[in-house]
Amino acid sequence: MCLISFAWQPQTDYPLIMVANRDEFHLRPALPAHFWEEHPHMLAGKDLEAGGSWLGISRSGRFAALTNYRQIPAPYQGQLSRGMLVSAYLQGDASPESYLQQVAANAALYDGFNLIVGDLNQCWYFSNRSNAAPSELASGVYGLSNHLLNTPWPKVRLARENLIQRLRQSEISLASLAGCLDSTRPAPREELPDTGIGPTWEHMLSAARIISPEYGTRANTRLMLGRVRIRFREDSYNPAGLVTGSELFSFDISNS
Repeated sequence: MCLISFAWQPQTDYPLIMVANRDEFHLRPALPAHFWEEHPHMLAGKDLEAGGSWLGISRSGRFAALTNYRQIPAPYQGQLSRGMLVSAYLQGDASPESYLQQVAANAALYDGFNLIVGDLNQCWYFSNRSNAAPSELASGVYGLSNHLLNTPWPKVRLARENLIQRLRQSEISLASLAGCLDSTRPAPREELPDTGIGPTWEHMLSAARIISPEYGTRANTRLMLGRVRIRFREDSYNPAGLVTGSELFSFDISNS
């Protein structure tokens, strides 16, 4: 994922409400969100090149989401795929804290990443590009892109503001969350970060939803984790920015 906004423990019936855009090269093969045949309790997209995922949830309410940390030149080339951090958490039963402690101990094996993991009761965050240890998140609305949590890039601010507006509505649903991350307008050039990719790419990637023939937003995900029921929708996009498919799931939480 390259843009995530989420509300943790908001004043609703849902401990977690999350909207996210996955940005990637269009030629990189992937499967849309589905329950994996080899792990039928896990709902997530699948990267067919490295085998991991970018966002997912289990039937028991364990959730994980990942963004890459943009840093050119990178200080090292990671030995392990970052996407495996998502799938490994969803497949396991370690607590969010203990899982991230294990990840932190091996952080140098990965290129830069931000990782959010949690369950019905806890939400934790860790980045291997921060000097901070894994931390439990307090109740609030957060934004994350390709820098640290809540770094105020223009599209991160917009994503948080849009989600906060949705949370003020009398009724929150997957439909009401539509459009939170749909802006295709790049940020003003004077507000662009400098992550080493050059002004042309910085400008293109500053939009919440990126449309480009080579690289762009491949999917939008909306997730509502309730105490009893999970609601999940993923829309897939082609290089022209048109929706090519939608995956919709609604199921009760299971402790099995």
